[in-house]
Amino acid sequence: MPTLSAFADEVSQDPQVQMDVLEANGIRFVELRGAFGANVMKLTPAQCDELRKRFSDRGFGVSCIASPIGKVRIDEDYRRHFDDFRRAVDLAEFFGARFIRIFSYYPPAGESIADYRGEVLRRMAEKVEYVSARDVTLVLENESNLFGALPERCVYLHTALPSPKLVAAFDPANFVNMNVQDVYHTCWLPMRGFVKYFHIKDFRYGDKDHAVPAGQGDGCIPEILRDAAADGYDGFLALEPHLGVAGHSTGETSPELFAQATEALRSICSGLGWHV
Repeated sequence: MPTLSAFADEVSQDPQVQMDVLEANGIRFVELRGAFGANVMKLTPAQCDELRKRFSDRGFGVSCIASPIGKVRIDEDYRRHFDDFRRAVDLAEFFGARFIRIFSYYPPAGESIADYRGEVLRRMAEKVEYVSARDVTLVLENESNLFGALPERCVYLHTALPSPKLVAAFDPANFVNMNVQDVYHTCWLPMRGFVKYFHIKDFRYGDKDHAVPAGQGDGCIPEILRDAAADGYDGFLALEPHLGVAGHSTGETSPELFAQATEALRSICSGLGWHV
């Protein structure tokens, strides 16, 4: 069976509220992107200590450090950015998370990121090498307007770097937002063998500002999860509902809407024999 996780900062920046809402919906894992009003990469050592203790005291685990690594222009200071990446690895080990979310870079102003294919690959290779002896895996999210915004580029990266330390985090809604048609056939089937993580949100073509519960948009989530079930998928399904606000780097979802998002995903899973 897969395991549900959630971007709890969509509900609140207060860890107490995050855990209350997740617990009310039967979710025990946090996709750690933010708390105390700060991105996970900006948490102080004292805040990290407190957050880990509070999670532990309530019986919560951290599924993934949802870092913004790679969500910068490729012409920005890479060595400084790599220092941030090393911190993300340390944070994953500190919180006991097996995964770190990463991205694949924006282009310089006025240019196309497709022209930087070799440099994107080189940076990914360096990150993979860095974690080769660490107990973490990098999950590369397909994100709008980055190199990995399109399925053929995602396939290129994973084919060129065939390492168990780099897997795909499949986000069907982001492909919808890129207006990639027929997500099941054009995105999921080519990427199926690389996907070891899911971000669950859904959108409809032509409406980038308003997400919908899983299965109610154009992301083909029921069909994709049907295949994942047939493949024996037992990883995380990380809810990122965006039902209140669908922002560039985060989202907002009220406790009431979060319950709707969880129920929609559970309904799909139940039909597949997954009791999550």
